[in-house]
Amino acid sequence: MTPQSRPLRRALDAIYFASGVAAAWCLFAIFVVMLWQAFGRELGFRVQGGDDISAWLTAASAFLGLAHTFKSGELVRVGLWLDKLGEAGRRRAEIVALCVSLGFMAWATWAMTSYVYDSWQTNELSQGLLVVPIWAPQSTTVIGMTLLTIAIADELILVLRSLKPTYVVAEEDRRARGDFSDVA
Repeated sequence: MTPQSRPLRRALDAIYFASGVAAAWCLFAIFVVMLWQAFGRELGFRVQGGDDISAWLTAASAFLGLAHTFKSGELVRVGLWLDKLGEAGRRRAEIVALCVSLGFMAWATWAMTSYVYDSWQTNELSQGLLVVPIWAPQSTTVIGMTLLTIAIADELILVLRSLKPTYVVAEEDRRARGDFSDVA
């Protein structure tokens, strides 16, 4: 049984992909809200809360897309520096970087979860034209941060098992296809 055929691996990959799809839908929803506002101005009616909705969707798209972006090898990394370290040095550097990243993201996820939980406990409401319990739009941030934390732990486990990180495999696949769009 290959690592890719295991049920947990398939489930995690499906969750990462779904989070990327959700982020894309949020971007599309921003487009719809902005068009709605533009047509509303032209037709003489005001769209109440459109700016609030766009702001919440922007945050949701940014955070929900993190895990998928990370696993796809699209986040900024110092690959040129890592390539100069050789195989053993690169593995050690990847482990250190993933451990530091995991520690930071675990703390940030805990802190944000506590913040959103406090908002829920106190029934805090949004301050804009559209009044909603603020924990609702904030929860997409917690979901995105949690998924990124899991994705980092996932990659750390791969590297500790002496396997190539998924983001490196994705980058190598792009280069093999002749896609150098990520090269600055």
